[in-house]
Amino acid sequence: MSGLGAAAEPPGWLQGSSGKGGEADTERRGEGAPTGGRPRQVAGAGRGGRAGAALPSPHVAPLSATGSRGAAGPGLRAGCHVVASPAPQPLSFLPLAEVFLPEEPGASAPVGFLQQLPSYQTALRRRNAPGAGTQGRCAAPLGSGGRRGAEAWGPEQEGGEREARPAREYPLSIAEKRRLRDLQQADTKYLSGWKQWKRASNKSLRKVLNEVKELSSYLELWRHDIHSIEGKFGTGIQSYFSFLRFLVLLNFIMFILMFSFVTFPSIISKYGIFNSTFAKIPPQNTEPHCTVYTPSGNKGLIYFYTYLKDLLSGTGFLEVTSLFYGYYTIHTAWFSILSYNLPLAYLLATFAYLALSFIWIIKRSVEGFKQSLVHDEDQFQSYCNKVFAGWDFCITDPNAARLKHRSLQYELQTDLEEERLKRKIADRTVKEKLRIYSLRIFINIIVIAVLSGCFYSIYRATVFSQENSNDISNMNFQANLLVQYLPSIVITLANFIAPQIFSFLIRFEDYSPAFEIRLTLMRCVFVRLANIGVLLFSLWSQISYCATDECKACGYNYKLYPCWETEVGQEMYKLMIFDFMIILAVTLFVDFPRKLLVTHCSFKPVQWYGLQEFRISDNVLEIIYGQTICWIGTFFSPLLPAIATIKYFIIFYIKKISLIHTCKPAARPIRASSSNFFFLLVLLIGLVLAFIPLGISIAHIPSSKACGPFKSFNTSWEVVPDTILGFPTGLQQVLHGIASEAFAVPFFVVICLIMFYFMALAGAHKRVVEQLREQLVLESRDKLFLIRKITEAQGHP
Repeated sequence: MSGLGAAAEPPGWLQGSSGKGGEADTERRGEGAPTGGRPRQVAGAGRGGRAGAALPSPHVAPLSATGSRGAAGPGLRAGCHVVASPAPQPLSFLPLAEVFLPEEPGASAPVGFLQQLPSYQTALRRRNAPGAGTQGRCAAPLGSGGRRGAEAWGPEQEGGEREARPAREYPLSIAEKRRLRDLQQADTKYLSGWKQWKRASNKSLRKVLNEVKELSSYLELWRHDIHSIEGKFGTGIQSYFSFLRFLVLLNFIMFILMFSFVTFPSIISKYGIFNSTFAKIPPQNTEPHCTVYTPSGNKGLIYFYTYLKDLLSGTGFLEVTSLFYGYYTIHTAWFSILSYNLPLAYLLATFAYLALSFIWIIKRSVEGFKQSLVHDEDQFQSYCNKVFAGWDFCITDPNAARLKHRSLQYELQTDLEEERLKRKIADRTVKEKLRIYSLRIFINIIVIAVLSGCFYSIYRATVFSQENSNDISNMNFQANLLVQYLPSIVITLANFIAPQIFSFLIRFEDYSPAFEIRLTLMRCVFVRLANIGVLLFSLWSQISYCATDECKACGYNYKLYPCWETEVGQEMYKLMIFDFMIILAVTLFVDFPRKLLVTHCSFKPVQWYGLQEFRISDNVLEIIYGQTICWIGTFFSPLLPAIATIKYFIIFYIKKISLIHTCKPAARPIRASSSNFFFLLVLLIGLVLAFIPLGISIAHIPSSKACGPFKSFNTSWEVVPDTILGFPTGLQQVLHGIASEAFAVPFFVVICLIMFYFMALAGAHKRVVEQLREQLVLESRDKLFLIRKITEAQGHP
């Protein structure tokens, strides 16, 4: 076949033999192309012929104009050769235009079957399209080192030197990696002594860092347990326990931060440790009745259940400990000649743990977002990934393997159902659209009504609890404890009932299955986080309510809340304790009895009911709810992160035992890559919502005049300008300039420009990814085309 060029002479075509006077195939040596299945270079036929760059086969290697025409065969123009290797590899390192298009715009295009290649046709069409500019222009051919040889080195450093990249970073075989390593070592011999020492030092430093990183992985918390869970139940459930470990570490660091800068200086100064002293500055321009605060400590004969009540509610002996805000009444601590401003340290420590949480969550979210972008494919790719790459090879448990089979089947059914719904939506008439939209509006009105009922119930329960919790003369122990925990009980009931209603109503809204899950989860997130906001709003309405002139002189309800920050801290403390008690009670008194009934009772309704599913999303919402409480409550209870650390540490083992012995994985699992990003996104929403009540408490509500480090200031924020007044005049002017509008407006403009730049950069990256995906499709078509031609050539010698 003349159209096949050199392919018309098998088997020499496959061996890379050249035409008359040509030389045999030789391996490229010293130019970055290792052996072991790598492409071979076809030498030019004439004595002056020059070899082209090595390319993976089957492909076409562009040669320079000096290449001999005799090597091309009858069907190819000069400078082009068809090359084959025993193991075809993807075209991942040369652009299509560089391979198929001529070097000069005026040169003639290749003839024969090369023009029939789909990638060539596409590249040619793009080049000839109006407005293509320089996009279709072919880049210069690679030098003797080839693209792979260039990729063996990192980015170019100062002086033209390229930093060597380790061979293990390349997706190559062992033989190819050894070849690259030999090339790098051979190149090192030509460097100067200083550069050789520098390269050896960098290599040794990388090796030490890798060893330290590997050693630190053995010190990772719950490393073996999480790997065991991953092996039995897959990466989806493993992502929940990894998320739980992240919260344990986060709360522990928050505790270290608050204890080091707030609690520890207060304790050692009060007890005179290290020759330390303290000073208390009484409030100025404040009515005497505003400074009266008598903690409800236990006096006289105390019954044992009183300590239990205090432990559960944060009152009594706990109210006067360092657990709550009212304990920190010191203004300045003196350590020898050094003074320590405790109010400023208290406020800065609060900002520090919020900033630390925000930065850490953003960092982890970016990693999860990168993984979610990889899985953001079209429907065809989604089907292929589920069929050919959907299996989780971490699973070793047979039951988990059967569940994974069912989950893949469910995902395929869900995709088909979504396609069916898309067609159904496209075929809807105006009457059907009107009916479904009216139904959705009606259901959303019901959802709003349910939310309103939950919020009003929380408000009334909070008001009733605050008005009657201190009146213990006519109440016994159980009744008083019930009254104090009434807001927590109502919030827990709302968190349980509202999601059940939402799951029932979503079925009538005719959404796709995937959107149903996302919408239900977002509604549940809103309920849980908004309930905390309603509780705080109810407390603030009681704190700010003043009907007399004496109360207005203080700025808050001093009779009911002489130290309102401690009251808010006690509410957050009770919410956290009650949330832990509910999780423990559900596991012990619901999941375990249900497991026993399903295992030992053959009653059909019991068997139909089955085991409790380990729903990842519900469990994540539980701990995010608790973490939001911790962020808000740490300002009012500095040691609350320590309680949260212990709580999540115990919850890890509770959930692990429940997963292994009482629960089964959910029939609708969440993919690990998307679930990690979703968990952190919801956690970030909780953190942002925590900023609002903390900002109002710090900058708007007057601070208590009878307790706390800010009792000599009108608000907690006033400690910042008061501290700035003690700075030198020049520094004060700089800080006032930063806080002025003249600095804020340009700064905001610069931030907007940077944001627009990154948005444009993200759009460009997205277009490049789309082009690369299309190039992969074209390469697969090229391979099919060449295989078909090879088959035809072998059948017609």
